[in-house]
Order: sequence, then structure tokens, then C-alpha cells
Amino acid sequence: MEKTPENTENLLKKHGQNQLLAFWQQLNSDQKQALLTQIQQLDLPKIDDWVANYVKKYTPPAIPTDFDPAQSYTHSPVNSDQKNKYDEAVQLGKKLISDGKIAAFVVAGGQGTRLGFDGPKGNYPISPIKNKTLFQIFAETIKAVSEKYQATCPWYIMTSPLNYTQTVEIFRSNNYYGLDEKNVIIFQQGTLPNFGFDGKILMAEKDKIASSPDGHGGSLKALYETGAVEDMKKRGTEFISYWQIDNSLVNLFDPLFIGLHALDESEMSSKALIKFEPKEKVGNFCLVDGKVTVIEYSDLPDELAEKRNTDGSLVFNLGSIGIHIISRTFVEKINKKGFALPFHRAAKKIPYIDQQGNVIKPTEPNGVKLETFIFDALPLASNSIILQTKREEFAPTKNATGIDSAETAKQITVARAADWLDSAGVPVPRKPDGSPDCLIEIAPSFAVEKNDIKEKISQIPQIKPNDQIYLD
Repeated sequence: MEKTPENTENLLKKHGQNQLLAFWQQLNSDQKQALLTQIQQLDLPKIDDWVANYVKKYTPPAIPTDFDPAQSYTHSPVNSDQKNKYDEAVQLGKKLISDGKIAAFVVAGGQGTRLGFDGPKGNYPISPIKNKTLFQIFAETIKAVSEKYQATCPWYIMTSPLNYTQTVEIFRSNNYYGLDEKNVIIFQQGTLPNFGFDGKILMAEKDKIASSPDGHGGSLKALYETGAVEDMKKRGTEFISYWQIDNSLVNLFDPLFIGLHALDESEMSSKALIKFEPKEKVGNFCLVDGKVTVIEYSDLPDELAEKRNTDGSLVFNLGSIGIHIISRTFVEKINKKGFALPFHRAAKKIPYIDQQGNVIKPTEPNGVKLETFIFDALPLASNSIILQTKREEFAPTKNATGIDSAETAKQITVARAADWLDSAGVPVPRKPDGSPDCLIEIAPSFAVEKNDIKEKISQIPQIKPNDQIYLD
């Protein structure tokens, strides 16, 4: 009978994780090799530190005691000087897109579980009339922008081990939604082991360590380690347009945002919403020691969340929505320094196998998952700007119904389409509450931004109450 490799066994004992070999004698050769590979990938000295500081004796990071509200650019200029700068930024942004300097980058490691959907969240149908999936909407947007600017806009898609294979197959079976396959780069983020509350790494199967994706903060590491950044460099990409898969209304190639980022020599920039109420569940952009920092809504003291200016507006009014422009050189710089983002700890119900090999599906939290968040990289940037945006650019699809649901995302999509048409002088029937009395869906091939509508007014039919209008 094949013995456990002595050096591996001794190493695991030294770090208190020898339970990972509990079923060694029951495994075949392939399973043994697979398990050994997983164990060899563990950084056990670091794991000792994680267990001590995040699992067994967790003390949440201290919230800064001295910080100020972050400064931002308004979504429209407020004076002639700013208008001149915005005009310059828009022209620069358009040139950077035309010159192929911008890459699209979506983090798409999540599954549609909370939506009651089996498969990658990116394959969830969300558009109000044609039921286009999130992947299809973004692909059509990238294709439309590429044609509008006569440029190649590569698309980098970060998946997780949970959905990498499915995502690749979705794109292949849909012929990459009309994009050139060589310009769609799909890769995986890293994972972190899952722990029991006793600090022991859990086993998902007899030959498989329980693990989970390392969070959207892992995207900065994955871009570097998978060679995506090197690919960008070869293509001449300078700036990365980052967003998260569940927001179907992101302006992926916003000339103003790109241009301001470049003009101000920012390394990592963010879009923000003006919060509609003090405790809205978005992170708060703050200035800590002069650096843009996000403090989560649950960590912002009530007296600061409620604090108002003399005009009645919130002092801490800028909400983080996961939309960024990131300089490629910034990703290179922080990885070369061996950066590490802080962990966020979550007690979760983690399926595992017990010492007898039984599969246990807990009904209460039984362990700890660790993950990193993208916004924790902001203080590492030598310069970081914030641009306010409108709520029409934020329609997260996190739940099947209710707040931040597929239902609300479709409503916001239709409302935005109606506003775009109204602004171009196309009448849209309205209900007494002001909401559109019709369904409207605008394909990216028809318009990727409001100003595109004006050039196509002749193609728009008269819209009557209860109509369903698809513009392509």
C-alpha cells in the first residue's frame, strides 16, 4: 500500500493541518497526485497567520478615527473652467479609445444561485424585451464601441474555478457574440482554503480541499499572474475599464471618465453615486491620510452617516459602486512589490466531509471564508480621482425580486431608454407616476450613449402606451 509522502505529512503536522491526509489510503493514484498538488500550493506559514488573526481570534480592522469626505468631479461641469477641462477630457478619452488604449475587464466569478439560476451569473437573461444575457449585452456593447471608434477593444473576463469551464463553453457556443475570439481572454481568479472555526482547513471531498474564490480584489493579482497584463502590454493597452458582472448598465467606455483619469495621471479611479439616504448599502468614499479609501456602510458611525452640510446634503455622500479605471502600469507596480490586500472574514455555511467521510451540509455557519475587495487597492494608488455618475449607470442584479433584483434592473433599463429618447425629442408615453407606459429596449448597436440617439431619430417609430419597442 502506497505510503503518505513523509515530508508532506511532517510539514502538515508542523502546521496543524495533517487532517488533509486523513483519507490518503482510500485514494487512487490520480486522486493522491491531485491532493498533493493542492497541498503543495498552500502557503502554510501564511495560513498559520490567517488562522491566528482571522479564524480563531478575529479582530475586525480598526476603523480610522480621523478621516474626511473624499472630493469628486460632478457628473456635469459646474463652471466654465470645469467645462473646458471636461471637453478636453472627452476628446482625450475618445482618442484613447480610438487608439486601442482601453481594455474592458469584467469580474464574473459568481454563480446565479441567489437569482434561482443554475450557471454563471453572466449567462442570466436580463434585458426587458429580448432577454439578452449579461454576457451578450456587454459583448454587443464592446462590438458597438469597436465599430464606432474603429478600434480593437479587447475584453478580459475573470471567472472562478466554479464557472470557468461553463463560461468558456457559453462563449464558444454563441460564437463569442460576434466578437473576434482572439480578443476575448477568459481566465480564472485564485482561491483560498475554507476553515473550520478551529482553524483546520476543511475537506470538500476525500481528495479535494474546500476552497472558494479570493474575491474581486483577487482580480489585480490574477491579471498579473495569468499573463493578462502582459497580453495587454503587447497590445498597447494603457487603461483598464473595470466593472462587476451583475451591473448591466455600466458605461464601459466612458470618454469623460477615461479622459479625466488620464489628464490627472490617476492610477486607479472610481465612479460614485450620490447616496439617496445616510445608510444606503454602498461603501463610502473617504479620505484617510490623504488617500482615497472606502469605508463600508456598516462601519461608518451613525453620527457621521447622518451628518449634513448647511444645504442639507450628506457630508459623506459618495457611494462606491464597483466601477473603476485602472492604469495597467499600476497593476504591474503593485504586483512587483508583492502587495497583499487585507482579508475580509465571513462566517459561512460550508459543506464538508467529516472524519468518517460523511458529507455534511450545515444549516448554521460552521466555518470561515476569506476574500479580498478591489476597493482596498485605492489607497495604494499615488493618485486617485472620483467621478460622480447618475443612477442610470447602476442596476445591480443580486436578487430574484425586491431591492437590487432582476426586476429593478429591468425597470431602470427601461427608464434609461425612455430618458434617452426624451432627451432626443422623441415623446415617450408616461404613467401618472412618471414611469414609462411601455417597454423599451435599446440595443448597443443602436446607441451606446445618449448622444447616439439624435443621429437615428428617423428610425424610431411613434411610441404608444403599452408598446414594446426594440431598437436595433
